[in-house]
Amino acid sequence: MVNRNLFAAIVMAVVPFSALADAVTDVIERQLDAFIARDIGTAWEQASPMIQRQMRDPRNFAAMVEMGYAPIWNNSDARFSGRTTRDGQVQQVVVITDDTGATQAFEYDMIETEAGWKINGVRPVEMPDAAV
Repeated sequence: MVNRNLFAAIVMAVVPFSALADAVTDVIERQLDAFIARDIGTAWEQASPMIQRQMRDPRNFAAMVEMGYAPIWNNSDARFSGRTTRDGQVQQVVVITDDTGATQAFEYDMIETEAGWKINGVRPVEMPDAAV
């Protein structure tokens, strides 16, 4: 069995970071666009298997995002900021403006699965200096 962390380290060393960034940001953008369109199926498809197991179905997932992450649910603009890698995961900071004009930063945990990059968690973070 291949060690996932070793595999991730090899991928990070071989794949240009810009290509990785495109794949990672594409997934986040796809989910944000799906939330705008209220296309829960597409938003659900961007979530990792762990998130899907926890939420059990797209309706539960949508309710969790709507109630717990209103700026993401009601996003009107997203700007990508800093990116780091840690323990085989990519952390991407996204500065989101919601439909009221309020701005907040979130860190997305991204993991690579057999189906491509997926969102494995999101948490609010301090606004990056450049975004303030």
